[in-house]
Amino acid sequence: MARRINTPLSDDAIKTLKAGDNVLISGVIYTARDAAHKRLVALIEKGEELPMEIRGQVIYYVGPCPAKPGMAIGSAGPTTSGRMDPYAPILMENGLKGMIGKGRRSDSVRNAMVKWNAVYFAAIGGAGALLSKCVKAAELVAYEDLGPEAIRRLTVEDFPVVVVNDADGNDLYEQGVKEYRIK
Repeated sequence: MARRINTPLSDDAIKTLKAGDNVLISGVIYTARDAAHKRLVALIEKGEELPMEIRGQVIYYVGPCPAKPGMAIGSAGPTTSGRMDPYAPILMENGLKGMIGKGRRSDSVRNAMVKWNAVYFAAIGGAGALLSKCVKAAELVAYEDLGPEAIRRLTVEDFPVVVVNDADGNDLYEQGVKEYRIK
């Protein structure tokens, strides 16, 4: 059975999430990919204000397709998370609590999740059309020049994800390999 959580994420909520948990997220999540991450980190390094509040927030690594009539957003499947690894630790240090994507994270990102009490979720690759049905509203926030990779504020309802890396340092991918070997 999936756990339901709401954003923004509190430290207490994150501590209850464990690698392997099926989760349904409701509330606001932001979209951003590597080009937007690079700009966000540059703002942090200059001491400038970010275009959105990052504390307690979740960023979904996605470049959605244009919306069809009657939809808030087009197909919105996750992109490979490793491209955001150079930027994720500094964003967590500044309050980011959750990330959604696909694939493994680097040791530096996993260590930062433990240090800053954050979590990494995986969304199912190839299911972008289905995931987009969980998006009830989408609003451009920043970097319109990046097209589909601009930062958007999504209002989601029961957005399905799986906890891959929890704040205790557990990794679902490693656990899965160990369980497979035992069997």
